[in-house]
Amino acid sequence: DQAAYLRAMFSVVKEAPGFVVVGEAMSGEEAIVLAARVVPDLVLMDVNLPGIDGVQATRLLRAGDYPPGVLLLSTYDEDVGWQFVAESGAAAYMTKSAFGPDLLLDFWLATVG
Repeated sequence: DQAAYLRAMFSVVKEAPGFVVVGEAMSGEEAIVLAARVVPDLVLMDVNLPGIDGVQATRLLRAGDYPPGVLLLSTYDEDVGWQFVAESGAAAYMTKSAFGPDLLLDFWLATVG
């Protein structure tokens, strides 16, 4: 939901081996439309988004015909984050401060790949 963090996420993904950014969205609605068009394997979803929040957007993405794996990201503590996972059907939750290329790859290998 913030341009600066979107750029930071892009940089992390670019540094992680085997990952390619296929799209960027600034709202839950944009994420849903974009995912339907590009059919990604993985979506990095901020919990707090304008319009449809990341939890609801994830729920809608996971209910689609080709549901991507979703990693929820936010500044909430891990305990709160896992509640969002349970509500949304996301594969996992990670704090924004912990997010990095190594953890992205570990997440992929452990939950989606």
